[in-house]
Amino acid sequence: MLEAINLSKTYNTAIALHSLNLYIPAGEIFCLLGANGAGKTTTINLFMGFTEPTIGEVLVGGINVAQKPHEIKKLIAYIPENVMLYPTLTGLENLAYLSGLSGTAYSDAELVVFLQRAGLQKEAMKRRVGEYSKGMRQKVGIAIALAKHAKALFLDEPTSGLDPLASNEFSRLIRGLADTEGVAVLMATHDLFRAKEVGDRIGIMNAGHLASVVKAGDVSPSRLEELYMETILQKHAQREAA
Repeated sequence: MLEAINLSKTYNTAIALHSLNLYIPAGEIFCLLGANGAGKTTTINLFMGFTEPTIGEVLVGGINVAQKPHEIKKLIAYIPENVMLYPTLTGLENLAYLSGLSGTAYSDAELVVFLQRAGLQKEAMKRRVGEYSKGMRQKVGIAIALAKHAKALFLDEPTSGLDPLASNEFSRLIRGLADTEGVAVLMATHDLFRAKEVGDRIGIMNAGHLASVVKAGDVSPSRLEELYMETILQKHAQREAA
């Protein structure tokens, strides 16, 4: 569903991403770990067509993102660190409007079902989003993905600022999207624990390189932390030597 082929991005002389090769099939959650500036957000931006690659290709469902950006928009959904919704509209109204932008029209009853599947309480659906917590706004974001029948979901630091209960619930909802809807998920995060808990595979990025990839089930939390630190320190040592 998601594929990067020899993907690189350079801003002036700064290399943000270097020769990324990545394949994420339908139903898999791939978590990208890395410090700020490692290349995680750049990778997501390239997949979503927010920026064009300097070298290489990005494919969603076999479609080249740079060549057919409008077709890609129909296949993907995005949940950033802070989901941007219209604060004076209700959760139901936000969902109706934002799902309608993709050319779909649903009855209120159908919209309620999407919001319920995303975990939003029924009493909250008709409240203004300006009163929502971060976790509630994210649930509207998940409902938008459901309403679009998105084939791929991109998450950028989605659990930042959430308490453990809300973070756990969000992870459960994302896992459900992958398992029951076959959605391919690419999640950028700093949260090693959450990556281990929800991901199928975990990639560790540093200085624009995908330094290592492991199966989440094959590493303990402590070993994942060790691997992360080893990667960061190795790249730091290489820069110092250069």
